[in-house]
Amino acid sequence: MNPASIYDFQANDIQGQPVNLADHRGKVLLIINTASACGFTPQFGGLEELHQTYSGKGLVVLGFPCNQFGAQDPGSNTEIGAFCQKNYGVSFAMMEKIDVNGSQAHPLFQWLKQQAPGLLGSEGIKWNFTKFLVGRDGQVIKRYASLDKPASLAADIEQALSTS
Repeated sequence: MNPASIYDFQANDIQGQPVNLADHRGKVLLIINTASACGFTPQFGGLEELHQTYSGKGLVVLGFPCNQFGAQDPGSNTEIGAFCQKNYGVSFAMMEKIDVNGSQAHPLFQWLKQQAPGLLGSEGIKWNFTKFLVGRDGQVIKRYASLDKPASLAADIEQALSTS
């Protein structure tokens, strides 16, 4: 498979139901690898704010739990979903727990990393809450580090939403 855009991928939601990313065609996507017990976990609140502010304008936020960094998301999909809802009021789409690095990395994250390498061209994701902004055309616009707070993405999101 040689994917041309994000719309060539499928992933399961947190209940295990398949989601075709083509269903989000024409939207701006913010894709994040998340964790429930990380120093960056409070970013769920900021991500929810972005979702609340921009979903009506075409932003789709997708959180992908990952346990590859310091084993900071060991729970089941059900436990993770309940945690995010209870502690941060998450109403954006949470997806099934996946790997983002290594031989078992989800194909979506393999593609995202190729499209937007990190520092010095490294593809590997360094930690939880790495974020990818994808434009309405299904192409990656930018990769953000764990340290980048969700609010700092607002200008880039607004720019992406204003592009047809």
